[in-house]
Amino acid sequence: MFQKPGVLEILSRPGSICFSDSVTHIVTENNSWIEIWNWIQNQKLSNTDKLKVLDISWFTDSMGAGKPVDIEERHKLQVQKDCLLQSELPSASPVATISQYACKRKSTLDNRNKIFTDALDILAENYEFNENDGAFVAFSRATSLLKSLPYTISRMKNLEGLPCFGDQTRVIIEEILEDGVCSKVESLLCDERYKARKLFTSVFGVGLKTADKWYQQGFRTLEEVKAAKDLKFTKMQKAGFLYYEDINNAVTKAEADAMVQIIENIVHECTPDSSVTLTGGFRRGKEIGHDVDLLISCLEEGKEEGLLRKTVSKLDSQGLLLYCDFVEATLEKRRLPSKKYDVMDHFQKCFLILKLNKTLVNRDLSTSSVSAQRLTHKGAEPEEKTTIKGWKAIRVDLVTVPAQQFAYALLGWTGSRQFERDLRRYTHHEKNMLLDNHGLYDKNKKAFLEAKTEEEIFAHLDLEYIEPWERNA
Repeated sequence: MFQKPGVLEILSRPGSICFSDSVTHIVTENNSWIEIWNWIQNQKLSNTDKLKVLDISWFTDSMGAGKPVDIEERHKLQVQKDCLLQSELPSASPVATISQYACKRKSTLDNRNKIFTDALDILAENYEFNENDGAFVAFSRATSLLKSLPYTISRMKNLEGLPCFGDQTRVIIEEILEDGVCSKVESLLCDERYKARKLFTSVFGVGLKTADKWYQQGFRTLEEVKAAKDLKFTKMQKAGFLYYEDINNAVTKAEADAMVQIIENIVHECTPDSSVTLTGGFRRGKEIGHDVDLLISCLEEGKEEGLLRKTVSKLDSQGLLLYCDFVEATLEKRRLPSKKYDVMDHFQKCFLILKLNKTLVNRDLSTSSVSAQRLTHKGAEPEEKTTIKGWKAIRVDLVTVPAQQFAYALLGWTGSRQFERDLRRYTHHEKNMLLDNHGLYDKNKKAFLEAKTEEEIFAHLDLEYIEPWERNA
């Protein structure tokens, strides 16, 4: 490698170089992978499947070490989505390296493989219901990668060289390519147990264990559950049934913005130097969602104490509070981030149902086709039409975050779920660090790494910064 200077000239002008089959590594700077792939195709080499196409960082690391270093994920040339066209897509390319980690891929809301991801999402959800973590993770990763692709899968060859696709997911994709549908999904959508689980867990406060208990007791509809005299419901479940129709209709971006304004006004009235930040799917650019997630923080450390209860008290006094469940902070002193990817954080938070006056929203919600969309797919029980009212019940989660941990909380609460799982997995396995909503711990340095912004967190991890609207993994 280092005795062949001609190979390195690809850094500046790939079109002008020719080389033999003895070349094993290509180093490039400021070239897209499709440019390099097209150039390699013109060389008519017999060893393209063995070529290592790398970023300049591998060469500089090797020069520093005095020998070729092991190739890490960050050294590989990544797909540049803005210059990849369907017509340019190779059937199998050694150059197109797509990372197994969602945190190293950009996933916008422009999902070109929805027919596949919808099917895999349903199967993954059922695996999660059955507590089959291995299959759930495998299907979720495959779904996530498909969402990041800048092209539509049109044949099985398009999957060659891509990570995250095992035999099971390949069979599903192949069947959809051939028949347009997946027989497993069609069968599942007609399965009584799956439909009951889906329906019962759509009630606020009902988890999988309760849903399975009701199913085993012979219940199949919400009306049967509500009519049962021997069932006792929690306060949260009672609220879930009472406001079921509203909170199972999509929350629109306009409704979320109106709710942010209400909370912001109250929080600023209590503490002027505080901030209220919209997170979750809406921060990732979505137009509809299940609920509204808000982070509350103050510039001065410790000033956020008591702010959440004051905010809820004012919501109640204004007649806007329909339901409230407080969860007190459980973090007394700084501790290492959890190794579990889906663990809940330790911030003080409250889960609310609030009354939103429809006149505060920028459009007529009663006629909005978007807000009327049901958030549960096939199998959900249709609800009886209620009298038209001037307000809508909205699910809102409020979380108070100390200023020192705000960047980490913002990153964690923005999502998506798979993006966060892969970010923490990458942090642990590739960087020997631990990450959660509270902080980042470097196990080599035995120290917490401070960060005031999300960009600083990505920099700590040697990752390219990915904008919130590119985290829809």
